[in-house]
Amino acid sequence: DFLCISLLNGFIQLRYNLGDKTVILQSFQKVRANRNTWHLLKAGRVGNEGYLDLDGINITQKASPGMNALDTHTDFFVGGVSSLSLVNSMAVENEPTGFTGCIREIVINSRELKLTVTDPKGGANVGDCDGTACGYTVCKNNGTCRVENSGFACSCPREWRGSTCEQSIYCSLNRCGSQALCIPQPTSFSYSCVCALGWAGKYCNSKITFFIAKFVGNSYIKYTDPYYGKRDLQHSRILVNFTTNQTEGLIVWMGKAEDEENDFLAIGLANGTLKVVINLGERISVPLIHSKYSSCCDGRWHFVTVVQNQTCIKVYLDEELILFEDIDPDRKYTALNYGGICYFGGFEIGRKVNMVTAGLFQKEFIGKIKDVVLFQDSKKVQLMNAEGYNVYNGN
Repeated sequence: DFLCISLLNGFIQLRYNLGDKTVILQSFQKVRANRNTWHLLKAGRVGNEGYLDLDGINITQKASPGMNALDTHTDFFVGGVSSLSLVNSMAVENEPTGFTGCIREIVINSRELKLTVTDPKGGANVGDCDGTACGYTVCKNNGTCRVENSGFACSCPREWRGSTCEQSIYCSLNRCGSQALCIPQPTSFSYSCVCALGWAGKYCNSKITFFIAKFVGNSYIKYTDPYYGKRDLQHSRILVNFTTNQTEGLIVWMGKAEDEENDFLAIGLANGTLKVVINLGERISVPLIHSKYSSCCDGRWHFVTVVQNQTCIKVYLDEELILFEDIDPDRKYTALNYGGICYFGGFEIGRKVNMVTAGLFQKEFIGKIKDVVLFQDSKKVQLMNAEGYNVYNGN
């Protein structure tokens, strides 16, 4: 598998192969050879449907039915490769050559790559393209950068201050307490506080404990399993008790959620029904969806158990077996390598559920969660012994 973006005779070309055939998209307009002109390129795919957008002009192409997961298992290269033998013969039209020009602000799956000296794994023959102390993102929030003898200075919009315009004037004198986040509210000329796990109140200065976690829509808990190294990952199990009156929401994501190749086991609600999705390393399985509409969205407590026995998945709702499927009879991948990470209710602040899950789930969870048990543990997960924000006492 591969995905490649290249420049061919002045046109931008996107090529990708998901395992069965190569799909090619090419821009309508040429890239102007002018060092003072920057171009904005957006390219990618949703399933097997590719898209290419150059400076606002969009092209899409839906491939014929086939593979829809990109399994690369390689490093990510920008501007060139360490060895031309790494380039698939179908990834470019002619012999591969390195890029000559400037590249900045690369965002992959909503995460920006840091094009610095220290962050990449390696590289060669790359220099500073801006040539000044300013760069393209030195001044935040639409601040204007100017070069000075000692370096640079930022001129900030009136609602921002600080050396790089990073601080909202509404948060400059905030009263948010321990580990809380200050969120500016420009329309009301004020701010609000988002409380860290274990804190509550308008300014997050009231210490709380709970056994029932209440999620309000922009909440999450990230729990690190201390026994991960001792788990039998071919035979996993998770139990969770939840209540909600919403028809959409991510309840549990058992996995690191760093990129699309990470293993995961996910439980949530979609279109008013219970939905379970598994990825054991090769591809995302066909989602397991309970046929009974709104049976989980009635405001009552419901008990869900998901059992993974290699590639056989069983789902119990209120102790009744509702789903049972072998997601890969060939047994190619049989272990849930979830990295010891479990998310409840959503993901870190700024990471939207629909983006992180690639549309498998649409919204953060609104409701309550309790009595979480992993594998065959005799004790429940202590949700307070984790990290998170905007989670309240649901007792």
